[in-house]
Amino acid sequence: QVQLVESGGGLVQAGGSLRLSCVPSRSIFSIGVMGWYRQAAGKQRQLVATITSDGSTNYADSVKGRSTISRDNVKNTMYLQMNRLKPEDTAVNYCNAKEPMPYVTNDYWGQGTQVTVSS
Repeated sequence: QVQLVESGGGLVQAGGSLRLSCVPSRSIFSIGVMGWYRQAAGKQRQLVATITSDGSTNYADSVKGRSTISRDNVKNTMYLQMNRLKPEDTAVNYCNAKEPMPYVTNDYWGQGTQVTVSS
């Protein structure tokens, strides 16, 4: 059961832009922190950016100044605006959402969307 769905990836030239979207399933009752992670071929998954329900953001140094994370709290939809893309940004980008519960915090992931940046 897919509970987060990413979209907006694709092939873009270096210096171009993409806007990624993450849409949660209605089965997720409450969402706290959301974030974007990416995994390049042969490398570990790494943090891109996170955003809290009140709009506080955090960015990896590699994307700071080029990317903007945002969310619509009515829809719990999250976005990542990516500008001045570089070939090193090529990766599968994953949406993440955390659901606080009384005893545990559920951790949800999307299926990923491929971003490919050509030089």
